[in-house]
Amino acid sequence: MLYLFASCIALLFGPLFYRYFSSGSGLQKGLDGFIFVSLGGLVLVHILPELLEHGGFITLLFVILGLWGPTASERVFHRYSDLTHNITLILGIGGLLLHTITDGGAMVISQQDNSPILALGIILHRLPVGLAIWWLLKPQVGTLWASVVLVTMMALTAVGYFAGEQLIHQLSIENTVYLQAFVTGSILHVVLHQPHGEHETDKQGKYQYQAGIGSLLGLGLLALLLLMDTGGHAHAHHDHAHGVEQFVGWLLTISPILLLSYVLAAIRFKLGLQPQHPNLALRWLQRLIGPESLIITLALLGPWFALYQVIGIAIIAGLLTWNNTKLTDPHTNMPESAARFGFAHLVDRSAPWIIFSLLLANLIGHPSVPLENPALQVLILLLVFIPMRFCNLGAAVLALALFYSGWNQVAVAFSLLAAPVINISQLKLMSWQQGLILGGVLLMAFIVADLVPLTSSYTLQLPESVNYIGLAMISLLFGSSLLRLGPRKFLSRMITLESEHKHDHGHHHH
Repeated sequence: MLYLFASCIALLFGPLFYRYFSSGSGLQKGLDGFIFVSLGGLVLVHILPELLEHGGFITLLFVILGLWGPTASERVFHRYSDLTHNITLILGIGGLLLHTITDGGAMVISQQDNSPILALGIILHRLPVGLAIWWLLKPQVGTLWASVVLVTMMALTAVGYFAGEQLIHQLSIENTVYLQAFVTGSILHVVLHQPHGEHETDKQGKYQYQAGIGSLLGLGLLALLLLMDTGGHAHAHHDHAHGVEQFVGWLLTISPILLLSYVLAAIRFKLGLQPQHPNLALRWLQRLIGPESLIITLALLGPWFALYQVIGIAIIAGLLTWNNTKLTDPHTNMPESAARFGFAHLVDRSAPWIIFSLLLANLIGHPSVPLENPALQVLILLLVFIPMRFCNLGAAVLALALFYSGWNQVAVAFSLLAAPVINISQLKLMSWQQGLILGGVLLMAFIVADLVPLTSSYTLQLPESVNYIGLAMISLLFGSSLLRLGPRKFLSRMITLESEHKHDHGHHHH
């Protein structure tokens, strides 16, 4: 009973924190950053891998439908955008309510197994959930209905706690995996797009520091939950710690090499190889390979992948230079200092892509997602690359993570060459003939990667202590970037979310 009582109290912290943090715009942005990172990270690192384990690849389709379906509906039926948004919100809240029943059942399991770590993990992860409920609902429907939802959530937790194994089995993830996947996408949608217009109060970005503080606190809570997840029993008897451990293992492996890449970037900036170089060919080489991303490929994928990347990028850069193709998303507000370029400017541009690449590979590279055919793997990657603007470091990290996930070397090689250049923004700056030639070059590279073995045993193995030091330093760099930009601006380079999808639903709180 103590666990049940504590889990209900954890939900009540939501209104308390909201009341305090909504007293000023800066604190409000901090609250937004906390929920954005903690709840979004909980879904991406903790919930989605478990759903994939039970539902396979189809799970991702339901998540995408829940995530992008409301956006598409609002564009098609613009007059009914309010209704679409409210339905999405109801689905997201409904999913969280459904999840609370399994929370109650999991607390019974933690008592039976004498596992206080599991119980503490459940209680802690309800902190951002309670806060998110209040954050999403109070500005929309008022205090009364937000309170009703919280009370319902506590009641359903008690139902899960007392109902016994039969009800828990009926609501288990095996029986509701696709519904949970769709609802998970809906939760991501309402978290990703600020639901009640607070972004309009900070057009000058003067509260990004507070948003960064909130996101770092959310990141700390998320890290604590994941450490508990790997240390004890998995939530509700489903051991999905493998995905979390894999994610942390990748971070440890790449961190020292990534740090070396930023050092190399600062050096080449000092030597005059800068993004605003007058030579178009050198600008393209910087966009496509850095050359700092080559360090990651050489050290962790081996010399043959590195040679393949150098030759492929040289051909693509030569082709784009010959056609006088402009670069999309040029570097702006360039620092004068080489150190600031390597360890601040470039970190701001690459950190979101590196985190996204690891999360993406952790999902599509999951053992339960059977994408063994190289052509199918490349097709999936193509669908990811086209709407986004990958940087070269993000492409190298994605290729590495896919390689570690057991993907075919064709898909790994394709990531190295295509990710930084195949996107809708860049393709718009090309004629159809130029795009066709680029496609032909990538197809030839695809064939070469299929015929020539690129794997190598000559990869760098660093001591574990060095990996941990590297991870600590990279965490500081990425954390400082979050502080400078805030979480939404931190991610804004990946997809122009605010310009493509603005939630102006005409709510009466303006």
